[in-house]
Amino acid sequence: MTKYREIIRLFNLGINQTGIASSCGCARKTVRDVVNRAKACNIIWPLPAETTDADLEKLLFPDKSVPKSDRKFPDYDYIDKEMLRSGVTLKLLWNEYCESCRQNRDIPLMYTQFCHHYQKYSDKKRATMHIPRKPGEQIEVDWAGKPAYIIDTDTGEMIPCHIFVGVLNYSLYAYVEAFLKMDLESWITAHIHMYQYFGGSTTMLIPDNLKTGVDKNDDWYTPKINKTYYEMAEYYDTAVLPARVKSPKDKPGVEGSVNVVTNWITAAIRNEKFFALEELNREIQIQLEKLNHKPFQKKDGSRHSVYLADEKPFLTPLPPAPYELSQWKKATVQFNYHIKC
Repeated sequence: MTKYREIIRLFNLGINQTGIASSCGCARKTVRDVVNRAKACNIIWPLPAETTDADLEKLLFPDKSVPKSDRKFPDYDYIDKEMLRSGVTLKLLWNEYCESCRQNRDIPLMYTQFCHHYQKYSDKKRATMHIPRKPGEQIEVDWAGKPAYIIDTDTGEMIPCHIFVGVLNYSLYAYVEAFLKMDLESWITAHIHMYQYFGGSTTMLIPDNLKTGVDKNDDWYTPKINKTYYEMAEYYDTAVLPARVKSPKDKPGVEGSVNVVTNWITAAIRNEKFFALEELNREIQIQLEKLNHKPFQKKDGSRHSVYLADEKPFLTPLPPAPYELSQWKKATVQFNYHIKC
């Protein structure tokens, strides 16, 4: 406990705050606070002999001396759910909690204790995995590195099919689809199907710096978004924020899910033969449902259960109709005023 009696005694002797802090083994700020509070409470030396440091603490800092049991503890279940909402901070929730305590004539916790107990609650609830993202905030998208294959019925040739992966980075709920080409039409179509599968869009969309989504990347921080991709993002009320070049940590959800998809889906169908893209995608959807419903190894639930309980309510509602792909081209007007489309 702070030596309140000794601080007041030494101050009465004319010792400066640095000397008092050194003698009493405390910070100069503590000395300054005690002296200022003593002046405000009109406490002067000499003090009655029976006055203890505990008695002085009650006089100088009555809020500090209140036992914790007399303070009103907040509902941390409610706080944890509110923290999932965009823009909500612990400072805002603490102010609301203090206002509620004042209305009910309860004594609130100080802000530091409020944060301390919430951190303990969070550590206990999510002891195995800390998720820094908020639900409904981001979708990460990319092409998987390893393709799947279909067989040409005429030549028997193995035709590679490129795997699109989209991930809600809070619940890690995934969408997977195969395409014959990695062109703009396939990229936009994959996004349309992904949004329909998720049942909503998010505030941000994080792709890699691939050519189908980004026209130029001359500026490391402000790449130029493809016009059609930008138009689609505007239609679904989301913002495209490409990851930096060679920065996989900017989209860790999809980077990890690409490996999972490779191991769980493409590896699972490696011995099967498909003769059409539709057949391949039907099997991918079956394996995808298994993946999304597969229980987590180190915590309760699955991608699907976390998606339904915590993420789906925060998704932005979809427009009434899916986005229709448009193509943008530059053409030269001929001498006869005709252009070639």
